[in-house]
Amino acid sequence: MLHLRLNWQLRALLPVLAVLLNGLLLFILATLSLGAGERRTVLVVATVGAIAICAVLVLTLSLVLSGPMAELEDKIQRVREGDLNVTVSFAGRTDDIGQLGRNFNQMVTQLRESRAEIERLHNTQMSRAEHLATLGELAAGLAHEIRNPLAGIAGVIDIIGRDLPEHSPARDVVKDVKQEVMRVNRIVTDLLETARPKPPEYRAADLNSTAEHAVIFARQQALSKPVKVELHKYDGQLLVEHDTGQIHQVLLNLMLNAIQAMDNAAAGPGQVDVDVSARDGLAVVGVRDTGKGIKPEHLPYIFRPFYTTKGCGTGLGLSLARRIVEDHGGKITVRSEVGKGSTFEVRLPMRRS
Repeated sequence: MLHLRLNWQLRALLPVLAVLLNGLLLFILATLSLGAGERRTVLVVATVGAIAICAVLVLTLSLVLSGPMAELEDKIQRVREGDLNVTVSFAGRTDDIGQLGRNFNQMVTQLRESRAEIERLHNTQMSRAEHLATLGELAAGLAHEIRNPLAGIAGVIDIIGRDLPEHSPARDVVKDVKQEVMRVNRIVTDLLETARPKPPEYRAADLNSTAEHAVIFARQQALSKPVKVELHKYDGQLLVEHDTGQIHQVLLNLMLNAIQAMDNAAAGPGQVDVDVSARDGLAVVGVRDTGKGIKPEHLPYIFRPFYTTKGCGTGLGLSLARRIVEDHGGKITVRSEVGKGSTFEVRLPMRRS
């Protein structure tokens, strides 16, 4: 540490020494006309004067700068070690050194306040995480308890429907009841998968095939709607280590959301484009629709559990999709413009790290 302080002191003295040496040389040239004894006397006086000036400068620098710099260096080391209660004593000076001290003390104060805020937020998040974990366990238990009675209710409804006369108006009611039971079962299934996710079973497979299977299912859902689902495959095989069933579920969910987004779209056929590509060393699947889009105020929340902008939605589909993609080491993003449609992109690494 002493080496660093000598460096800046020498750099401060070098200009002064250069000026003194130049003055000394000029003085010697000016005294060439003097006798040897007089010249010697003048040189001794000049040299002593130069040494005295340098000594005064070194002493001044030591008193003015060395003490504060050494203290500042020590306090910076303490801050590096985690002590944010330090302050420098020279902050009360009225010169530039004092201003430096005040800035340092203010910086340490801001760091201390920021650390306290981070700790507070961390504790809040940990408390929420524990709360959500408890709710997840409760939800999983309830889901198991609900699914069994639902299966019995669905069986009874089927029996009732078969026993009703062919032209009985009650058949339509039974049909509606069965659809509602299936909807409740779907909600409970999504809740169970969210609360107790199944670990992915990774294997190298062609992402084109996974996307194609999801497109086939989505087209079946869109048969009764003026919506066209197009698949644009990657040229050649795109081998990606992934759980084909889970990624199939993610892509199908995105496509079904896109189809539903065009229920109230402007007149004319809707379009869903599924693009499989490779970009920046990642496998990318984009799902783009020409639907009504998502309002900007909703975008930050669409991946939250139970958040939905659809009246019949569960709010678990996108949350589950994001968890699956993140379990694969990937990322899901969305871009949307109201009235023009939305684009979801799923980015997956080719190989697991």
